[in-house]
Amino acid sequence: MKRILFVPILLSTALLVAACGSSENNSSMQSNPTDPNQGMYAGPVGDSENNLNVLVWPGYAEDGNTDPVIDWVKPFEKNTGCEVSVRTFNTPQEAINLMQAGGYDIISAPSEITYNLIENTTVQPINTYLLENYSSIFDDLKERSWNKVEENIYGVAQGRGANLLTYNISKFNQQAINWELTFNSNSDFAGKISVHDSPMTIAIAALYLMKANPDLQITNPYALDKNQFDAVMELLTTQKSIVGNYWPDYTSDINAIKNNKVDIGLSWQSTINAINSTETLVRGIKPIEGTTGWVNNWMIASATKSINCSYKWIDWMISPQTNALTAEWFGETPSNRDACALTADKRHCALFNAQDKKFWSDIYYWEYPQTKCLDGRTEIQCVGYEDWFLTWTNFRNS
Repeated sequence: MKRILFVPILLSTALLVAACGSSENNSSMQSNPTDPNQGMYAGPVGDSENNLNVLVWPGYAEDGNTDPVIDWVKPFEKNTGCEVSVRTFNTPQEAINLMQAGGYDIISAPSEITYNLIENTTVQPINTYLLENYSSIFDDLKERSWNKVEENIYGVAQGRGANLLTYNISKFNQQAINWELTFNSNSDFAGKISVHDSPMTIAIAALYLMKANPDLQITNPYALDKNQFDAVMELLTTQKSIVGNYWPDYTSDINAIKNNKVDIGLSWQSTINAINSTETLVRGIKPIEGTTGWVNNWMIASATKSINCSYKWIDWMISPQTNALTAEWFGETPSNRDACALTADKRHCALFNAQDKKFWSDIYYWEYPQTKCLDGRTEIQCVGYEDWFLTWTNFRNS
């Protein structure tokens, strides 16, 4: 799920310092000795610890090494006294493994693994009252199934994106553009179809079958019993013969499109923007069958010894100024509704549908499939994430 959009940004130091003003004021406060392993941190956010170990997607914690003007880590360090060490991960499974091994205070967790981290008590509840900028997060990103369990909030959204059905406009006339074109073995685009190389692609196939085969009675693409799951994998197996490219990351997707290896398939808005940098070659839509999406969330490790730095980091990252910077650089929709006014490219939020509530209202965000069916069924077990992961791995290696 790497989707780094390398966009030139003129960093404003003044804005960055202003964004962390509340942390500077809080730094003189004494921290509450609440043991974070026993539950939610009561606060208040107090003196900074010496360091903060951050586990993130590439592009989520830039310190100027990639581009001298792209730096929101050093200003945070200067303002708070928290020395930041960054480790990146490239896949959700790698993130799970690294968090289980320990040594990290905070993670930018994709929504498909958040429940795993919660279930295994790898992360702790977050006291959102200690976050000054939390109130400005889009309401539809708060207290959702991937970041809240019972009454506890475990994740704070940093950004999101939709999985768009993307097509080469020169190869289409008046055809209805939908997922059917990517699953039908007789598709006119056989051999030129692009598929994301991820277990979450199973959810796209399930979403398609919700409409194409209502007899399966799929109501949630992440809640598949054994029969439903087998039907979805049968569809994906049939599709395999007409796929031109399984892409694991942003770069390989771009290369396949630019080299005319594919004409239609799943892509992200950041990919579309990169392809269309000089002229409009591709378009992405949310097809009639619907689509899935993703949300990246800040979560705090249960065993952190840098609780104050962790809260300051989250508040810094979701502040309007920093959130605008990260959204443009990473290539996603900001989570803070006030960030749109601060993006360098004033088209950014419009291109990413950031403020279009209707656009996001029916998107099935990636979730952690559980054996306890997410659609409410109690008389049967559903296929869990580990089986999704292993089945997809075996499918790709076969």
